[in-house]
Amino acid sequence: MDQETRQHLENLHRNDRDQRYASFQFIIRLTQQPVDWAYEKWDDLLALLNSKDNHERAIAAQLLSSLAKSDPEQRMLNDLDKLMAVTKDERFVTARHSLQSLWQIGIEGEALRRNLMDRLGKRFEECITEKNCTLIRYDIIEVFRKIYNQVPDDKIKTKALSLIETEEDQKYRKKYAGLWKSVS
Repeated sequence: MDQETRQHLENLHRNDRDQRYASFQFIIRLTQQPVDWAYEKWDDLLALLNSKDNHERAIAAQLLSSLAKSDPEQRMLNDLDKLMAVTKDERFVTARHSLQSLWQIGIEGEALRRNLMDRLGKRFEECITEKNCTLIRYDIIEVFRKIYNQVPDDKIKTKALSLIETEEDQKYRKKYAGLWKSVS
């Protein structure tokens, strides 16, 4: 890992929010392609999922999702539950950012996709009692759609549409279905 990347990864722990965010953006850009340092930082990022700082939790979840493409050992299969736990974070913005990044995992192979889809399906069902249920459900359906956009497998579409059908409120059912309008 080069020194610039190392410095940006260290900056993720800084109290200066502007510096931390700039470094987060730098690392996110890097991780749009596979990187050779993923396992060097993997455990650190997993530990950050439990940080007292909600920004660090969100950053860790988003970076781990982005690092799925740099995971030939498929460690993510064992760590997916830890990421899913952050989708229930006490700070809704943290939970939402974490959830919205999960699509990057779902495009990295059949086993990951199947596991993620199962967990997202359970999350869709379980969130019914949560304050922001409709936003969570929308985000889940959007994750399915983003996966489908990259991997046009009818199993993804079928799963998403079957979840939408379980929504009792017609207004929200229509809203969720709107994400799939352009798919025949």
